Amino acid sequence: MTAQAPVFAIVAGEASGDVLGADLIRGLKRIFPNACFEGIGGEKMKAEGFKSLHDIERLSVMGFIEPLKRLPELLNIRRSIITRYKTSPPSVFIGIDSPDFTTNIELKLKQTGIRTVHYVSPSVWAWRQGRIKKIKRAVDLMLTLLPFEAAFYREHKVPVRFVGHPLATELDSQPDVSEAREVLGLSSNQPLLCVMPGSRSGEVALLAKLFIAVVGDVTSKIKNLHVVVPAANEARYRQLQEILSAQNGSNITLILRDSHLAMAASDAVLLASGTTALEAMLLKKPMVVSYKLGIITHTLVSPFIKTPYVSIPNLLANEMLVPELIQEDATLEKLSHAVQGALSANDRRHLLERFDQIQSSLKLNSGDLAAQAILELLE
Repeated sequence: MTAQAPVFAIVAGEASGDVLGADLIRGLKRIFPNACFEGIGGEKMKAEGFKSLHDIERLSVMGFIEPLKRLPELLNIRRSIITRYKTSPPSVFIGIDSPDFTTNIELKLKQTGIRTVHYVSPSVWAWRQGRIKKIKRAVDLMLTLLPFEAAFYREHKVPVRFVGHPLATELDSQPDVSEAREVLGLSSNQPLLCVMPGSRSGEVALLAKLFIAVVGDVTSKIKNLHVVVPAANEARYRQLQEILSAQNGSNITLILRDSHLAMAASDAVLLASGTTALEAMLLKKPMVVSYKLGIITHTLVSPFIKTPYVSIPNLLANEMLVPELIQEDATLEKLSHAVQGALSANDRRHLLERFDQIQSSLKLNSGDLAAQAILELLE
């Protein structure tokens, strides 16, 4: 490693990875102030001085079918990354999430002697546990966000460090409901539902129309309900705008980004399962978690799922803290009933107490801990 200017090659595959990547870069810059950062990242990483070689949006695919449709493009991007770093080896390669894309890069680079780190464990503890063999060959270090993940890797003798989740600290200082509504220009005396059908094109295509139908049903039953829909990026904004234009959504406000502010402003959240559920939990919001896969993808995946829960809050609590309506349970009637319950919940003490306990367990200086673990790997 060059003492003056180490090069950190980082590949993040979607919006949540961009958040983690930016936090990690800040931690690494405190140790390596002259370091260079490049690879694939989003706007938050770029704001920290990161040079992105490809558009992060091109990696944001889901399921089995969508990646197959985009396979030539994805393979070309992956090949270009591998070739670049075989030719000009970085100090370390760090893959953030997106394991189907990044693990193969890590494996190829590690075989040439480049040290590799994977940040954010794949859900290998939940399904397709056989993947642990490939992960063990591909990475020198696994950085996990959740404590039970680290225990799984230790059991399988993979070097691991639990670093907590940076969002547990970041979302501790979000504005209160009235302040958030004022910033967004929303009424302070109407019930407000935040609707988040995903950050990827495929998710929005599968969930948005259903979620908007749920909004229509709930609106007919809860007086003066207003709805805010934060789009993860400009592409999702255009996609959602097109879907909403075909609906009678006079009580729906579509905004670009500002998802944390939108959730902070809301009384409850209807969301696609993923990091968003963790964010809603950290913002202490009652929520309804839903998800749908394409029929073929669901048929292929379902036999391999090993956990009783899908959402991060329920996995961390090891109990059904928040409703999960997945696949065939994600119906208009069931979702509408659950959302009405979340909006009108009177006694939230147990829910909020458990949210607080979980947040405390995750609230570490994640970027600094991850950076320190990488420093130790390089020494």
